[in-house]
Amino acid sequence: MHIETFSLGPLGTNCYIVSKDKECLIIDPGGDAPIIDQYLESEGLKPLAILLTHAHYDHIGALEEIRKTHNLEVYLHENEKHWLEDANLNRSSFFVEGGFSTKAPENILTAGKLDIGPFSCDVVHTPGHSPGSVSFIFKEHDFVVSGDVLFRRGIGRTDLPEGSIEQLADSIASHLYKLPDNFIVYPGHGPQTAIGEEKESNPFTLQFFRP
Repeated sequence: MHIETFSLGPLGTNCYIVSKDKECLIIDPGGDAPIIDQYLESEGLKPLAILLTHAHYDHIGALEEIRKTHNLEVYLHENEKHWLEDANLNRSSFFVEGGFSTKAPENILTAGKLDIGPFSCDVVHTPGHSPGSVSFIFKEHDFVVSGDVLFRRGIGRTDLPEGSIEQLADSIASHLYKLPDNFIVYPGHGPQTAIGEEKESNPFTLQFFRP
């Protein structure tokens, strides 16, 4: 399995393309659809689905274009199932002139195992940054895509509507920090890190607990 990272859109949101045997999943297409398309074409990859860690505007900027071009279905947690259609909920109306919206997700994510083609991961509900935030844990390959929950030496902001620092701390402690220390963390912004490194050195999580 291979994971490719692209920093896309106005906020440099990390879009991940997870590939295996010439098929792939697209996670958080935050913008710059031509960059995603060019990579898919150059690698000869067939995308199977779009997975969203959450539905804030900076994670969905290229969603509709990629969805239409490749005829893909979108997966999003139930707590944000209406956010794609509402520029106020996805916050684009506050940060992008005119805002934007897309069609509703075709599939609702729930906690548990998710199988799509040759890909298998565990979906865990990790709210705090947003009510429908999820993390995708690929146990067989020792990595997690954490969205805007855990960053390298940082955590997701909780000052947006329906954010909660208490929920975020619990999500990290109850789910992410229960993973083995060697697990690679692919966050929504910034460089990758590892669970063990964050448990030891993340100044934000150390304010709340010492694992």
